[in-house]
Amino acid sequence: MTTSDTSPLRIAITGATGFLGTALGRHLRAAGHSVVSITRSTVGTRPEAVHWNPERGELDPAALEGIDALIHLAGENIAQRWTDAAKREIRESRVRSTKLIARVLGAMQRPPRVWLSGSAVGIYGNRGTELLDESSGPGKGFLADIVQAWEGATEAAHRGDVRVVHLRSGLVLDAHGGALPKMLPPFRIGLGGKIGSGEQMMSWIERGDWVRAVEKLLRSPLVKGPVNLVAPTPVSNAEFSAALGRVLGKPAMLTVPEFAIRLALGQMGEEVLLAGQRVVPTRLLGAGYSFAHETIDAALGAALTA
Repeated sequence: MTTSDTSPLRIAITGATGFLGTALGRHLRAAGHSVVSITRSTVGTRPEAVHWNPERGELDPAALEGIDALIHLAGENIAQRWTDAAKREIRESRVRSTKLIARVLGAMQRPPRVWLSGSAVGIYGNRGTELLDESSGPGKGFLADIVQAWEGATEAAHRGDVRVVHLRSGLVLDAHGGALPKMLPPFRIGLGGKIGSGEQMMSWIERGDWVRAVEKLLRSPLVKGPVNLVAPTPVSNAEFSAALGRVLGKPAMLTVPEFAIRLALGQMGEEVLLAGQRVVPTRLLGAGYSFAHETIDAALGAALTA
C-alpha cells in the first residue's frame, strides 16, 4: 500500500456504529472501499460483518483474512461520572479489546498491512499552554494513564509486519454527535459562556476533517506510531465559547463556575472540562494532509450547517 496506490481497500472497523465509526464507514464506502463491521451482534452469513466479544476473547482470525486495514474505535464512553466501576470499564473496554486485536493479528497468516487504533490527546494530561506534538511525553492523571495503557496494548502487533498508528483524537466537532450537541442548548438561547477561568486549551477537529485524515493515514505507509488528529489552531475555552456564540449569533458572556463542574461531574469534569492540552498535528501535516477547516469559526460553521 503506497501513497500512489488508489486501489479500493477492504477495511474492518470496530465501533462502526458509533459517532465516528458511522461517519467514517459512510465516507470510505463512498470512496469505493469495502467496509466490514466488527460487531457484537449475531452476523449470520453477512459478508460485511464479523462477530467479536472482547470480554470473552472472541474474534476469529480466519474471519479477518483478506482484510487490508483494521480501524479500532470501540470503547466505553468517557463522558460520564467516573465511579470506580465506570473507571474500570473505561479502562478495560479499551485495553482488553486492543490486546485481543493484537493477539488475533499475530495469529493471522496474512494480517492487514495497517492497524489504526483509537487513542486521545488526553495522554498529554493537563499541560497549560505548553505546545505539544507527537514528540511530547505523556502527562499525569486518569486519562493519561488510560491512554498510555491503551496504546501499549497494541505492542504484540508491533512485532509483526503490521503498521500501527495511534489516532490521538482531540474534541471532534459535529452537531449530531459527540460533545458539541450537549453544549448547544444554553448557547442557542444566549446563556452560553466559558467554563471556569476559560484559560484551559482545547484541541479540536471538525468531523469531516477527522474522517478525511483517517483515510489519509491509510495511504501513508511511512507514518506509524502516534498521530495527533487535531486542527493546527488550538484555542482556549474562552475563545471556543466566543466563537460558538459568534457562529450562532448569540452572546456568550456567562461563566460556569469551577465548583459547579466539580460538584456535578467530579474527576471527569476536572480532567475533561477544566484541564486542557495545546496540541498540534505535526505528523499529520508532515504526511501532506490539508485541513478543510483550520480555524474554530470555520469548523463550527461547517459542523452546524452539515
